[in-house]
Amino acid sequence: MQVGLRERISALTETNVDDLFSYFARRVTPRDEAADLVGETMLVVWRRAGDAPTDDLRARMWIFGIARHVLMNHERGRRRRIVLTSRIRDDIVAGTTSPDADGESVELRLAIRRLPPKQREVIFLVYGEGFTLVEAGKIMNVSASTTRSRHSYALSALRSHLSPVDGIDHALSSATVVEG
Repeated sequence: MQVGLRERISALTETNVDDLFSYFARRVTPRDEAADLVGETMLVVWRRAGDAPTDDLRARMWIFGIARHVLMNHERGRRRRIVLTSRIRDDIVAGTTSPDADGESVELRLAIRRLPPKQREVIFLVYGEGFTLVEAGKIMNVSASTTRSRHSYALSALRSHLSPVDGIDHALSSATVVEG
């Protein structure tokens, strides 16, 4: 890259960096992503430095055109992630990702989803991740007695949701508990 072009692009980016940050900060949530988008924009500006107009106003418009494309790509990626996350969640709830052919895990997962969030988290940590009750309590930043109570209430609720034939204790120990 020519020395004059390098200096011109450096000056152009320094002049516009605060405005670019404001541009992104008004358009993205969380606002922290604005800095990342400014960085992506600057990478493209430097890669395409030879295309930069020599007129200051046109160069500023060129940079904001690049920023607009970076923002559109960011939004497309965000929408794809939301759709994919939703599809995976729906598959887990419907049990289509379940390895169990007899449906036991599907029924168990649905019963676990009905639990209050704090009880559900204890079940996931203990049966899904393999932590002890004490370890789960430390992870959730609650006392061991609170964790034991949540665990006990969760098991009682699961027993009431599942038929006696299902055998909740066997189901919990043999099923892969997947958070949905």
